[in-house]
Amino acid sequence: MTSEKMSEELRRARAYEETYVRCVPETERPVFHATAGIGWMNDPNGFSAYQGEYHLFYQYNPYSTHWDRMHWGHMKTKDFIRWEHLGAALAPDHDFDRDGCWSGSAVELPDGRQLLMYTGIRNELEQDGVERMYQTQCLAVGDGRDYEKYPGNPVLTMADLPEGSSPHDFRDPKLWRDPEGRCFAAAVTRAEDGSGAVVLYESEDGFAWRFSGVIDRCRNEYGKMWECPDFFPLDGKQVLLVSPMEMQPVGLQFHAGYGAVCKIGTYEKGVFSPETVHSMDYGLDFYAAQTMETPDGRRILIAWMQNWATTSCQSPGIRCFGEMTVPRELSIREGCLIQTPVRELEGYRTNPVRYQNLVVTEELHLEGIRGRVLDLTVCVRPAWERGYREFQISLAKDGEHETAVRYRPKDSVVQIDRSRCGAPYDIVHTRSFYVRQQNGSIKLRLLMDLHSLELFVNDGEQTASLLLYAPEGADRVTFQARGGAALMDVAKYDIALS
Repeated sequence: MTSEKMSEELRRARAYEETYVRCVPETERPVFHATAGIGWMNDPNGFSAYQGEYHLFYQYNPYSTHWDRMHWGHMKTKDFIRWEHLGAALAPDHDFDRDGCWSGSAVELPDGRQLLMYTGIRNELEQDGVERMYQTQCLAVGDGRDYEKYPGNPVLTMADLPEGSSPHDFRDPKLWRDPEGRCFAAAVTRAEDGSGAVVLYESEDGFAWRFSGVIDRCRNEYGKMWECPDFFPLDGKQVLLVSPMEMQPVGLQFHAGYGAVCKIGTYEKGVFSPETVHSMDYGLDFYAAQTMETPDGRRILIAWMQNWATTSCQSPGIRCFGEMTVPRELSIREGCLIQTPVRELEGYRTNPVRYQNLVVTEELHLEGIRGRVLDLTVCVRPAWERGYREFQISLAKDGEHETAVRYRPKDSVVQIDRSRCGAPYDIVHTRSFYVRQQNGSIKLRLLMDLHSLELFVNDGEQTASLLLYAPEGADRVTFQARGGAALMDVAKYDIALS
């Protein structure tokens, strides 16, 4: 895009980035997780393969570490671990998106261009004195760095919604192309019953769209309004991902507030039939997941590692807020979504330390196992027939701080607990979830990156993502078994990009 074609809003955002990104110290950034160059980051957008690289766009406010008029930030990578920041891709600079460029996605067109579809936001003060938000779907086309908005925007409006749907809740289109080259987009709306629905559109060329049907409805069963849909085939099944708002707790499966739900089933003749439903992540900070398919056929997921209820937990003076989960490879096992860190991460492992068949009772610290940037795998099993009552790993620990991961084999429950992680507010600190019973044995893989922790249980059968607030000097790791003894194998690696 020439400077003459670039809008003043976008030119200002890029100039701000160029001036101030260098002012953000590297100590404010995670080592191997994607984060914005400066300002605020939330939902991942446009996660896609394009001309030999992987692109990630994201909801972005370059000017502050708080949510405001959304832009699209932009970065790319060759291996999902090292990210190169590019200039802001979209800014709210037209009448149809003057109040924000909200979430969307991207595909590569047959002619080699990259097509972005996003939600344009326009607020209108109406005759009753109430300001209402109108949401439409818009397009931009570019070359992997610069993008021009389509002259025919918006391409989907309230006229394209099923009867009874709300024009104030119509957003987050997820694009894909089928083997014949046709384009499809799944978006969310609020249906006539007040809860979310996923609607489907199709196009021959990516520019002229028509309504195709309703993929699934919430029916007030899983939260209220749904956000950030994704719909894809995987291992012979069809998967629908949604992020519900106003979830109600259901046992240890779903928690209150903003959720992340996975439905797995079949999709035949335009009808999606769910067979299993479960949480995508059982932690405290996970939302708005989006996936892409790599050229070698892997389905990769990334999500915003944050919770809307905790965005005020910011250290004074920071210039960069928000990060993504590590990209995760997906598969299906026994009706459940399996998530494991992308295999590319293993190429950045250093300083291996291993222990085997250690008997654990009282708190144990192992030589060579400490730090805040770690890839740590722990396999635990009963040492004797009587077993143990609880096993605990403590991380990011000093005399004042620690974050705990606990396993109670009798109940088949894992608990994460960051009550002492240094959070500046009284936010949600603990969460528990069921895991598969294996006679007291469990495998835990923990990825820690300065101020985040991602837990993968039994090779990805469950995951739990959470943020930590302890100072970086809190770097001890300890192990403990209560009510008996445990046998433990440990493999620890540091992660280094340099």
